[in-house]
Amino acid sequence: MFIIRWILGRIILFLNFVFSPKKRQRPLAEQQQIDTQTQALALYQYPACPFCVKVRRAMRRQGLNIVTHDAKKAPHKDELVAQGGKQQVPCLRIEENGQVQWLYESKEIINYLDQRFA
Repeated sequence: MFIIRWILGRIILFLNFVFSPKKRQRPLAEQQQIDTQTQALALYQYPACPFCVKVRRAMRRQGLNIVTHDAKKAPHKDELVAQGGKQQVPCLRIEENGQVQWLYESKEIINYLDQRFA
C-alpha cells in the first residue's frame, strides 16, 4: 500500500508541475501590499496530498506568497497538533489582531483566500 501511495503521490506532483497555473500579475505596489498581508498566514500541508496541491494551485493563481510548512516533519507537525488541535492537512494558520485561527478543509481555505485577496 505504501508503494502505491508513493507512486500516486509522485504522479500528482509531476502533473502539478507540468500543468501548473499561471501566476497572477499585479502592479508592484499592490503585490507588495498583498505580500505584507500574507506574512500572517502559513499553510501546513503534505507535498503530495491532492487537497494540499489544490490549495497551492489556488495560491499560485492568485499570486499569493504564503509560507508552507511540511506537516510530516517534527517541529511543524507538533505545532499543528498542539495549537491547531488535530493533525489534518491542508490547514491554514491565520494570525490577525493577536489571535490565531486554524482553518481546515481545502474548499474553505480557497474560499477564504478568494474573499480576502481576489
